[in-house]
Amino acid sequence: MNRDDTNFATALLEWYRNHGRDLPWRKNPTPYAVLVSEFMLQQTRVDTVIPYFNRFMERFPSLTDLAKAEEGEVLRHWQGLGYYSRARNLKKTAHKCLESEQGCLPFDSKKLSEMPGIGPYMEKAIRAFAFDLPAVPIDGNLMRVYSRLEALAIYPDDPKEKKKAETYFMKRLDSPREFGQALMDLGELICLPNGTPKCETCPLRFQCHAHAKGEETLYPLKKTKQVRPVEHRAVLLLLDGKGNIAVRKRPSKGLLASMDEFPNVLGDQEELQKAYPGLSLRHLSKVTHIFSHIEWKMDVYLAVGELPDFTYMPMTELKEKAALPTAFAKLLSLYSPV
Repeated sequence: MNRDDTNFATALLEWYRNHGRDLPWRKNPTPYAVLVSEFMLQQTRVDTVIPYFNRFMERFPSLTDLAKAEEGEVLRHWQGLGYYSRARNLKKTAHKCLESEQGCLPFDSKKLSEMPGIGPYMEKAIRAFAFDLPAVPIDGNLMRVYSRLEALAIYPDDPKEKKKAETYFMKRLDSPREFGQALMDLGELICLPNGTPKCETCPLRFQCHAHAKGEETLYPLKKTKQVRPVEHRAVLLLLDGKGNIAVRKRPSKGLLASMDEFPNVLGDQEELQKAYPGLSLRHLSKVTHIFSHIEWKMDVYLAVGELPDFTYMPMTELKEKAALPTAFAKLLSLYSPV
């Protein structure tokens, strides 16, 4: 087995230039495009992000456009991606750049780290992918590749091991932008997390200790999945006499902060009736919505009436202008106005 690490970057980059993924933010990796993509890619898969990224860039083509936009409009263009605090932090970062960085995203590590929502991983990703500066952002893909290359029985979320992985890859770094992207693609396309990795086509197979021992699937170690808690909610599609639907803005902090919502309570029909007395409720359906950390089981009801703390909007306006998170937007299909 050839363990000559001088060939590491050469083999990796040659493979990447022939087999790397064709992603929209890579075609023109401006700092702004990289910034938007990195915010979107937090906890969301690449295939899901691509259409959202394209629509977002079409509506907010520059950092200045994003900074000057209304938060509600930004949230609407984020609708469906979830983790809406990312959208709010992205807009705050754009605004801060406009105010203190002459409308440009800084490349300095300290300044980047001071931007809202930019943590250690994203700071390195921006430096590498946007500015081609020496940095390697360590994510789950890179930790998996690292643990297999060195046959290390480690947990991929261990901070100490992440630091070791960063040191390992930095020693082999060449062409920072392509190097980091190549490692990520290697993890996504070849060094697979579940099932059998495609070692026969891996450019680093001759440098991989796990492959030499035939133990690729033993690394890295896996933690037992935690059980996702379940919340039972009663949700109300409340109409006025004209068929408009009641909606209001959620609190500025917490789950789905500042998004729009329908009347809803934690509990069942009885709790909904207590919260909004005097309404005649008709049960429409049971709907489940799964967040990353919690699951909502919703009983959805229909009623006619007026509530003082809600705004009533027609269906078309709800779909086009309201910042409804997917958990509530999916309920609109249950009601068809006559």
